[in-house]
Amino acid sequence: MAYDRELVADDALPDWLRPVAEVGRRIDSPRFLSPSMPEAPATARPAAVLVLFGEGESGPDLLLTERAHAMRSHAGQIAFPGGATDPEDGGPVATALREAEEEVGLDPDGVDVFASLPRLWLPPSNFAVTPVLGWWRRPSPVGAVDPAEVETVFRSPVDELTDPANRFSVSHPSGWLGPGFAVNGDLILWGFTAGIVSRLFRAAGWERPWDTDRIVPYPGSARDPLVEEIETDAARGRRR
Repeated sequence: MAYDRELVADDALPDWLRPVAEVGRRIDSPRFLSPSMPEAPATARPAAVLVLFGEGESGPDLLLTERAHAMRSHAGQIAFPGGATDPEDGGPVATALREAEEEVGLDPDGVDVFASLPRLWLPPSNFAVTPVLGWWRRPSPVGAVDPAEVETVFRSPVDELTDPANRFSVSHPSGWLGPGFAVNGDLILWGFTAGIVSRLFRAAGWERPWDTDRIVPYPGSARDPLVEEIETDAARGRRR
């Protein structure tokens, strides 16, 4: 299957999603996530995640995965579908769509890609991750393709993600403090994934005032779930 494709124009998107597309075109530095975010070095290993917006029964939503509960690390944590780039991938768009198909069974033909954000460097693993923004024009059934890696796949309504009752900051033992969201019941979205969601929503004008003094401890693992997901995928790729 061909995963690479041209970016679609704004008029191919629903009106509510166009502010996100405008933000995607405007962002030109990884510092959109954090003012101290460094540029990725040339030696960084490429990876990509799919930031997929859809529209379901509860209105606009975002596709997220919960990592398998039996995994040795990051059990039950939340991330976008994605992973390390394969040599056959033509670029980050191909990586993001291929990984989403492999992880959750997504039909890539139903996705219109409208922007890619600058690469985000994850120094501990030396991955440079490109967030690929997509519109789920023709939704397809999704679920955990490999239950050993993914516990559940769910669509988180934007209205719930922006609800002040579901917003807080997450504190890490290292001293790091970053955005957090309550999703899909009692799960916590944090780390790089939450940072991307928070910054995108704020820049698009979707953020609602919330209690920034509300702080919860990090949910169990000391490592970011996005880092863990990509490293797991890279190890799986070496075994293929």
